[in-house]
Amino acid sequence: MMRTLLIAAVGILLGVLPAQAQPQEEFLPLTTPVELAEGENETEVDELIFRGGVEIAPDKAGIGGISSIEWHEDQLYAVADDGRWLVMTPEDVAGRLVDVSSVSIGDLRDAKGGKLGSKQRGDAEAITRLASGEWLIAFEQDHRIWRYAEYGGAATGSESGADSLIAAIADANGGIEALAAYDGGLLVCGEWADPARPNCLRITAAGAQTFHLPAPAGLAEVGGTPTDAACKPDGTCYVLFRSFTPGYGNRAAIVALCPDADPETLAVLAPPLMLDNFEGLAVREAQGRTFLYLVSDDNFRNCETKPGDGCQRTLLMKFEIKGEPAEAVPATPEAFAAAPTSRPGTRPFPDAASVSVVIKTELGPITIALETERAPITAGNFLRYVDQRRLDGTAFYRAVRLESDPQPNGLVQGGTRGDPKRILPPINHEPTSQTGLTHTHGSISMAMNAPGTADGDFFIMVEDQTGFDADPTASEPAWRAGFPVFGYVTDGMEVVAAIHAAPRNDQAGEGVMRGEMLAAPVTIISARRAEASPPAP
Repeated sequence: MMRTLLIAAVGILLGVLPAQAQPQEEFLPLTTPVELAEGENETEVDELIFRGGVEIAPDKAGIGGISSIEWHEDQLYAVADDGRWLVMTPEDVAGRLVDVSSVSIGDLRDAKGGKLGSKQRGDAEAITRLASGEWLIAFEQDHRIWRYAEYGGAATGSESGADSLIAAIADANGGIEALAAYDGGLLVCGEWADPARPNCLRITAAGAQTFHLPAPAGLAEVGGTPTDAACKPDGTCYVLFRSFTPGYGNRAAIVALCPDADPETLAVLAPPLMLDNFEGLAVREAQGRTFLYLVSDDNFRNCETKPGDGCQRTLLMKFEIKGEPAEAVPATPEAFAAAPTSRPGTRPFPDAASVSVVIKTELGPITIALETERAPITAGNFLRYVDQRRLDGTAFYRAVRLESDPQPNGLVQGGTRGDPKRILPPINHEPTSQTGLTHTHGSISMAMNAPGTADGDFFIMVEDQTGFDADPTASEPAWRAGFPVFGYVTDGMEVVAAIHAAPRNDQAGEGVMRGEMLAAPVTIISARRAEASPPAP
């Protein structure tokens, strides 16, 4: 049986709320995984691939009124229609959204720092972040766009570039619903569909250009209107349309606006898919892929099926935009020689006794200092495999690529892969809380299914992943024990980086490991203790 590395993104890479936001409330929400289509993991709808979703249960903070979201620094920043801002931390496992690890909520403020008070003043409907670091928030009923130098701080001014669009608003409850900034421009859209009144404009250094963006087929027939937008830095924007019509339920669509090109409908989401009143859209780019997040402001279907106080709940879903398959190009250590990834690991106790081992791979050598003093059991276990030549002819077979900064980020895994002819009896490792070692860049640790099952598989970290360390306060035994660091790469991280970047087989692997197996595993030719340096003359 293949030995699996227990990778759980929840709790490993938690984002940090900016200090200036001064949250009114921060808590761990109750969530439940959801599917877009019953019984399907990766539903494809037109040009989108469903990559997981969660239902956030009603709570005492009442977060159900989310109107708009923006991706920034691994978190979703949002505004609600009751005059509040939110920060949500989504968590992925193997690229799928599986949880929201925290929610922070605070009050939006006016220029004097006061709360916005009434629904008329606080009905926030759109948010975006400018390249300058400023935030823009659009409000309806009292129609305006305000600037904020700090997220959660006092308003610092107004944005007047969209005044011509605001002047066309004819309904107190149908104002500016979409703000999306990009390098050198801003997209603004209003919540109406009448072609006689252009509903969008682009603001650039050349001025403001209004235009009408119609709802796509499948939504136009049921009154679809723009409700949020998000742009990539190059000016490629995505506009979310939504509709709710009795007898038809909730529907949504996403339209791509590429510079100097006609609008393209990426997908129309309609029953029987799991849908709600999707109002928020955010775009995220990672490792050459583009992801879209949708969030609901559910004041229709959920209250029909679960009437009563607090019936609102929130759906958060993640999608990937299909792309042209990239040609797999083998990576070489030379390509990473000058990259930050090639820097060696740092031993936290450089004066502690250690034994150096050279893992010779088909891409080049990797030298590791085994922490025989700080982690004698785990380092000794690895030396047994080295001295008995049980690693010769094995391979690095897995590359986990995490979407966190800095990039590239993740780990590579290799070893005996559960081969009964190679593995030795498993060990009970020393926890990092005892050894003082930690899963920082270049560290080497043992893979296992549970505490006491580590044998001949190991992994090397690319950038820091200290969430793998032991957590004595954790309720789960696996996370109390953590994974056992037993050494650090002192030379050859450019080889590790090349293994990490090597082409993978999208179909290989089981469970969370699916898509993480290398298309061509990198052979470990030998693993030997390093020859001692001759004494200085």
